[in-house]
Amino acid sequence: MNSTELPNVDQTVAELDNRPSNPTQAAGPGRCDDAGTSVGLSEVDSEAELYQDGRRDEVSNDMRRRAFDWCREYLSGAWRLLQREEDMSVSIVSGGLSNLLFKCSLQEHVVSQDNEPRQVLLRVYGAILQGVDSLVLESVMFAILAERTLGPQLYGVFPQGRLEQYIPSRRLETAELREPDISAEIAEKMSNFHRMVMPFNKEPKWLFETMNRYMKQISDLAFTRESHIQKFSKLKALNLELEMKSLRHLLESTHSPVVFCHNDVQEGNILLLSNRNPSSRDKLMLIDFEYSSYNYRGFDIGNHFCEWVYDYTYDKWPFYKASLENYPNREQQLHFIQHYLKANSNNMHDISTKELACIQGQMIIEINRFALASHFFWGLWSIVQAKMSTIEFGYLDYAKSRFDAYFQQKETCA
Repeated sequence: MNSTELPNVDQTVAELDNRPSNPTQAAGPGRCDDAGTSVGLSEVDSEAELYQDGRRDEVSNDMRRRAFDWCREYLSGAWRLLQREEDMSVSIVSGGLSNLLFKCSLQEHVVSQDNEPRQVLLRVYGAILQGVDSLVLESVMFAILAERTLGPQLYGVFPQGRLEQYIPSRRLETAELREPDISAEIAEKMSNFHRMVMPFNKEPKWLFETMNRYMKQISDLAFTRESHIQKFSKLKALNLELEMKSLRHLLESTHSPVVFCHNDVQEGNILLLSNRNPSSRDKLMLIDFEYSSYNYRGFDIGNHFCEWVYDYTYDKWPFYKASLENYPNREQQLHFIQHYLKANSNNMHDISTKELACIQGQMIIEINRFALASHFFWGLWSIVQAKMSTIEFGYLDYAKSRFDAYFQQKETCA
């Protein structure tokens, strides 16, 4: 997406499938809720009506053309010789809430010229919330991690996105995050990630600088769709600026080491690699580093724990499902922490059992306090995305869900 002109999602949603944006056109004179009571037209969620048949899964002709051009221009071998769009296929890859993802493949009749890949992943940037500088840093980071075999290979970078290695795999499902062996390997992978030394600013500025930027953007937002206006009004009533000051005061009093963090370890960003033994401790790969930075350890782990709650594969509006009861209990948290610390065993040799229990207890406090920051961060992010993104997702509903979880968890760990 061209960063100089971001679409107005209120207009874009109304134009999808030529469906009317006025609820009186879409729903007739009225409808009944689940209890059989009449619901006024002003209360109809127009986006829910719009997406009542689920997500759209077709690739537009414009995207096929752009994918063809990018692959031919940035890839080598047979890709450079393509003459027709029909010589390659393009399909949607699910899992992205910030970017659009596509699998591009050479058709069987196209003969390979050398050792060029026959399949690649095309990532088209969505609304650029991190800023252009962050895209440059992410490309550098992506290349470094690829060289260290910690991430996919990078094949091409251009202003609107990039071409990556397509790795035979599938993304984890939310429920799998709770499986003990999966959770243990994620903990080990995160611990190894945290020990990396990267050539970026090592001050933990990212979290609150980004939230302050989102807050400023939110103060300038205005929606035109009635359902958006109502939901946005409820969010503004939460007095988020004052609440963020309270959160910052809490976190400043909470010790948490500064490490290189992924900052978005959710199931969609964890690949289960194909052709790996299920008992292997190297069957997972972390991907998607656009939010990575030096940050507080507690945020990265607490954010991951929050993701146990949210299923983004739900195929009905708002295209996610929140189950707060799935937030890891103390036993599950300790299981994760133990494997996280074990992966960095060089620093744990001379620690007694009592000292280790103390460290683990302190980490539980640290992580659950920073989990509040996760809810707050993604809540703000989602409000901004609601205005800027064209991805099919209930961003304002999701923002409300994250802030509801924030206030509920705040009562137990503040």
